[in-house]
Amino acid sequence: MSILFKNIGGKKYAYQAYRVGNKVVHKYIGPAVSEATAEKIAVIKSTKKVPQKLHRFFWDVDPLKLDTKSNTKYIVERILEMGDLNAIQWLEWIYPAKVIMEVIETTRKVSQKSKNFWRIWYEKQPLY
Repeated sequence: MSILFKNIGGKKYAYQAYRVGNKVVHKYIGPAVSEATAEKIAVIKSTKKVPQKLHRFFWDVDPLKLDTKSNTKYIVERILEMGDLNAIQWLEWIYPAKVIMEVIETTRKVSQKSKNFWRIWYEKQPLY
């Protein structure tokens, strides 16, 4: 994800750019001079790091060095296996369900019980 600014008709507008498969999507945030837009941009930029309240799930690494983009698989595995409701809500806010399901299907670090639970949660057929 990144933030783009476009000049349209002499005015500057902010957009959030992200990928959906092979396609790049630009989502409108608001006029660049707006305080509400600045707040939204700050929230989007803060999603690149794991929030302080979730650091307890990453005791074996330095949570400040985790990046939500480059450490996606590790973060998803850890939250799915050990996270609480707040951690799951944050995870679903940061990552699309498709990414979470991809990790569930390919990982060896999430227990079989947890995999079955998450498959049911995301309305997939359980593995048993």
